[in-house]
Amino acid sequence: MDTQLGNIICKKILVVCVGNICRSPVGAEILRRRLPRQNIYSAGLCALVGHSVHPSALQVASQYGIVIEHHYAQQVTRALCHQADLILVMETSHIPLLVNIAIEARGKIMLFGGWHKNKNIPDPIGYDEPIFNTMFHHLLEAADGWVRFFDK
Repeated sequence: MDTQLGNIICKKILVVCVGNICRSPVGAEILRRRLPRQNIYSAGLCALVGHSVHPSALQVASQYGIVIEHHYAQQVTRALCHQADLILVMETSHIPLLVNIAIEARGKIMLFGGWHKNKNIPDPIGYDEPIFNTMFHHLLEAADGWVRFFDK
């Protein structure tokens, strides 16, 4: 049975951050492993197109058995938003930016941390590895909330 969010059947989930090299690819991979029936992909609002996952994000994820292979950052587009049944953003400030790209997507945008105290997940770029570790744990906790939602 497909899980519904309002009147939307959630088969395709787009995870969005800024550069698509830290939060969104790691968050998407965590969800992919926990929600194998959904098609989960990621993109960035100002993507570093073609770049792989940031080395510190890869290192932290691999410490927890999550290997992210073959990820190359892509720019979020209206078409990607249109394809998605649900769009998860890392920060509330991402919502209006995404709406500027695809206004029709507004009703399917939620915070990745929406089931975890409606928490924003801050960008770790420019910080040391301990901040990447904090980011990873925030993503895990937030993903747990989505898993509980989809397992209803």
